[in-house]
Amino acid sequence: MWGRSLSFLVYGPYHRAELDRQYSPSSCVDDMSVFLAAYATRSARTRAELPVYAGLPYGPLPCETLDFFPARGPRAPLLVFVHGGYWQELGKDDSSFPARWLVPSGAAFAAIGYGLAPRYPLDEIVGQVRRAVRWLVEHAQDLDVDSERIVLAGSSAGAHLALMALLDGWIPGGTRPADVIAGAVLLSGVYDLEPVRLTYVNEPLGLDAEAAARLSPIHHLPDRLPPLVVARGGAETDEFARQHRELVEAVTPRTAAVDDLVITHRNHFDITFDLDDPASDLGGAVLRRLGLTGRASRGTAGGSVRSHRDIGRA
Repeated sequence: MWGRSLSFLVYGPYHRAELDRQYSPSSCVDDMSVFLAAYATRSARTRAELPVYAGLPYGPLPCETLDFFPARGPRAPLLVFVHGGYWQELGKDDSSFPARWLVPSGAAFAAIGYGLAPRYPLDEIVGQVRRAVRWLVEHAQDLDVDSERIVLAGSSAGAHLALMALLDGWIPGGTRPADVIAGAVLLSGVYDLEPVRLTYVNEPLGLDAEAAARLSPIHHLPDRLPPLVVARGGAETDEFARQHRELVEAVTPRTAAVDDLVITHRNHFDITFDLDDPASDLGGAVLRRLGLTGRASRGTAGGSVRSHRDIGRA
């Protein structure tokens, strides 16, 4: 009897239904749609309040665009945000809200759009995010951004994609991403895709074991990483807590600094709201990574949508 029950375990101590629950962030909240609606509402308000270059193309495909919120001063640091949604939902239009206080605090902000599964395989999605980061690095002067203070950030699947953008081999000339990216902020991420492959999440992704291993950044970390912030909410599943803990352990010997944050009053969805709160532990850590400690502000100015023709060329 005991042996027969063990035969149904699909990963660690979990049967399939329990593993599905472990990788279902909505299992920890009453109504996920409340948070998704807040992303959209806060982001729309931010685009109305701040100047924005909307839909800058970083690649040839219609989905390969980003929104750029310029800073108010020259040679500003830049926070680049990659949205979550399990590689199959949400978009850059849901990701503008951190700019609402970052721009008044002295930073520029970019929200990356990318193609979604199942139309785009995960390999291609990773490539799109890397192209977006490369485009921002190469156009730093056009954007009046300090190329030595570009910080990546991502939530959930976006944290996976942001970390994949720190891996070697995709910048021409042998330059390592750690040499041009000043830091990364990784929120509630999945960094080992093998358990994800065994859940409902994989239905639109179609990952096999080889692809899951190849696209798991925790298995391919370079010897040297820039300073990192690794954070999760307190109200998350055991598997998200394990993914967080194991990443912190893996990156600690590879970086000069890692902020390990467990934000007890936050969950998988609302932890990103602390990116819009300079008084929070996460907001303060982001300011430090950007070199803006002590400059937080909540002031806003009237917005305008600008054409991508006003900035460089893709």
